[in-house]
Amino acid sequence: MSSDLNDVALSRLSKKELRTGYTTGTCAAAATKAATYALLKREKLANITVTLPKGQSAHIKIAWISENDPIAVTAAVIKDAGDDPDVTNGAEICSTVSILEDSMDIIVKGGTGVGIVTKPGLGLEIGKAAINKVPMNMIHQAVTEIIGSMHRNYGISVVISVSKGEEIAKKTDNPRLGILGGISILGTTGIVIPYSTSSFAASIRQSIDVSFAMKSYTVVLTTGGRSEDFARDLFHDDIPDHSYIQIGDFVGYSIRQCANKNMKKAIVAGFIGKLTKMAMGVKQTHVKGSHVDMDFLGQIATRCGAGDETVTMIKTANTARHVAELIDNCGIQGFYDLLCKEVHDQLSSYCGDKVAIDVLMFNFEGKVIGSYCC
Repeated sequence: MSSDLNDVALSRLSKKELRTGYTTGTCAAAATKAATYALLKREKLANITVTLPKGQSAHIKIAWISENDPIAVTAAVIKDAGDDPDVTNGAEICSTVSILEDSMDIIVKGGTGVGIVTKPGLGLEIGKAAINKVPMNMIHQAVTEIIGSMHRNYGISVVISVSKGEEIAKKTDNPRLGILGGISILGTTGIVIPYSTSSFAASIRQSIDVSFAMKSYTVVLTTGGRSEDFARDLFHDDIPDHSYIQIGDFVGYSIRQCANKNMKKAIVAGFIGKLTKMAMGVKQTHVKGSHVDMDFLGQIATRCGAGDETVTMIKTANTARHVAELIDNCGIQGFYDLLCKEVHDQLSSYCGDKVAIDVLMFNFEGKVIGSYCC
């Protein structure tokens, strides 16, 4: 199995049969441009064109525009994430634009529903709104495209808000990253790729950045929420909240990011299915065709002294969980530990032995059934 599988998977972001969408940053820029246009030109547009970071244009529908008073207008865009299963899909992104009489600047702030940064490592100032650099530039450009040729003796205030943003944020990793009170305004390209591996990878990278910035050099990489809960029960307060990172299928990418960020240790925790794929050398465990190889598990069982009959049953098992049942019923000792060692060896090789890697395997009741600690 190629060690570059994960990199290949990350590059296959565009799926022709799926519809792309727009980031919260693009929506915020579009709402800002529409509000600025309505404020200064006294005309409400049903659609607006915004410039994306790489120079393309996006035509965005405006949900509504409200003139709050003669010097302030609010416009809203409903985020369409295309076919990406993003929790912010359908969110109402609003921008309130008003005249600043005592400044010539364009000042952008976060309002209700936009999170506030409380931890380092995100590339944003602590205490400020979680509006990333690229969306911030897009918002400034949206205003400039309207006022650029105007002679003026005033500035522009922009306040980005998100209806129900605090509620939406609870479904994201924002609280763990130290972004409180709402969602982040994100986007590096302005476009949401369907089933966006890019956004998930960015979230993993950010989480590692936060842990490093907080001087926490050990991370717990879990394949999902359930394995994270079990890991938290195991470690209690020994590992800080921000060091738990759900990596889903992106184990190879995550380990390499740990190496790139000079993390000291990664504890990889999961169940037999995903860990078996890792032990097989699969670095992106959702790659089509990366099914658990029962022959591989049979070989592991043979190395643990399993008899021919047991090995045959394992090789014809239906799922990895089924294999676990056979292992338990047959009382084969050392199987799970050896599987964890195989995971360790694969991931250590993948990151050039730059990160110490421990591996934990849980059963579905949360008991540690296998481990390998370096």
